[in-house]
Amino acid sequence: MDIGGRLREVRESRGMSQRDLAGRAGLTSSAISLIEQNKSSPSVASLKRLLDAIPMNLSEFFSVVEQRKTPKYFYAPDEYIELSPQDIGLGVGAARVSLRQLGDASRHSLQVLHETYPAGSDTGPELLRHEGEEAGIVVSGLIEVTVADQIRVLNPGDGYLFSSQLPHRFRNISDAPCVVISACTPPTF
Repeated sequence: MDIGGRLREVRESRGMSQRDLAGRAGLTSSAISLIEQNKSSPSVASLKRLLDAIPMNLSEFFSVVEQRKTPKYFYAPDEYIELSPQDIGLGVGAARVSLRQLGDASRHSLQVLHETYPAGSDTGPELLRHEGEEAGIVVSGLIEVTVADQIRVLNPGDGYLFSSQLPHRFRNISDAPCVVISACTPPTF
């Protein structure tokens, strides 16, 4: 997906200049310009902060408008919607965090994600915050989860449940990929 082009499209549709968005998000106009030109990839936390300034959630930003007459109840893995920026992580050549959403969360009161964190990747240096509650279970690998002032390394089978209004972050501190299945209600991420 063209993250920069989509950001520009959303910003312009709201009648905002790059300067307006930068001021609301606490970034520089040049940072917005680089993102919109796809010369810089924001972390999940930075993109969330930009979208909060619009306001719009990640699910809306990445949603694919579907005009269906019949309801869709089942999804193959290639039908999930990728919500994460293209190249977030720890610098040049960094591995990509994948946050794949099951269906169109804007049509439901629950958002379900299949998350993959390559070795050394994370959601970004800024802690995330949004409305709702979230929960998840580690399927494979290890993930360090920070919630408010608590930090815990979770193993396969371990889970978490917290108010998403608390500052939080996910970081793979191991040298193997980590897979998490998570849910957020309402879908505000």
